[in-house]
Amino acid sequence: MAELYPPIEPYEQGMLDVGNGNLVHWEVCGNPQGKPALVVHGGPGSGCNPRMRRYFDPDAYRIVLFDQRGCGRSTPHASDPAADMRHNTTGHLLADMEQLREHLGIGRWLLYGGSWGSTLLLAYAERHPLRVSEIVVDGVTTTRRREIDWLYRGVGRFFPQQWDRFRAGVPEAGRGVDLVTAYARLMESDDRAVREQAADDWCRWEDAVLSLEPSGGPDTYSGRPSDARIALVRIAAHYFAHGAWLEEGALLRDARRLKGIAGVLFHGRLDLSSPLETAWELSRGWTGAELVIVDDSGHKGSAAMRSQVIGALERFRYTE
Repeated sequence: MAELYPPIEPYEQGMLDVGNGNLVHWEVCGNPQGKPALVVHGGPGSGCNPRMRRYFDPDAYRIVLFDQRGCGRSTPHASDPAADMRHNTTGHLLADMEQLREHLGIGRWLLYGGSWGSTLLLAYAERHPLRVSEIVVDGVTTTRRREIDWLYRGVGRFFPQQWDRFRAGVPEAGRGVDLVTAYARLMESDDRAVREQAADDWCRWEDAVLSLEPSGGPDTYSGRPSDARIALVRIAAHYFAHGAWLEEGALLRDARRLKGIAGVLFHGRLDLSSPLETAWELSRGWTGAELVIVDDSGHKGSAAMRSQVIGALERFRYTE
């Protein structure tokens, strides 16, 4: 079974000025002359971590990572209530990715990501197909409103006690106010205690949904540092309350634009957060995509999924 490559450090990094006071942190690892690959992290709002560098052969790849607006090492950080969320949308992130590509002088790059990262990279690839060489996804989402509704309401049928506690965190929800929208409003409070409580309630719910997975720890979300947790929930609720500013079903409808791009879609059969249905629908609409269902994996993956993702990246490392 393939293992992660040894830890590596960036040979170049910086802060990209993307406008409206936002600076996006980026880094490049591996071989400066290697095949360009972009890591698109999830959340939205999770930020990158050093482990993400280790999926790629550092002798073959020029590995680019960036922290999306408001999270990780990008500034202003969304844990700061003064950070303006009006300039943090899917459209802004897509423009940031393209600006970063131009800044680094890259013609085309492989895209790798999962969960929210798959939504963002699919939106980018459908907008800029000539800039994408291949796509590898581990955990397919398109952030349709029906997917959001499932994660923050529908899946509650499996966890009624935990969902009731999650809903109780925003008593106005259900009285003409959507649950996710209600949490988004709490995350804009001037009172840090209110923001912290809302972030805690949200993260406990996310942990509950992952709790049945083989790789789902008890505090996958709740165990993050306070500022990282607040930023994650503030950004995620902001995006999900707006349907990620995507027309419902648009990424599936426009999958035809990915024709000619080789892609491998890995998805866990045990993924309760993002059921297999979306990955299946995407594979049906994208000529050239291969869907690999990993039977022992949920949303957080597994050793088998990790091995297969590394295998796919090894397969693509020397292709043009």
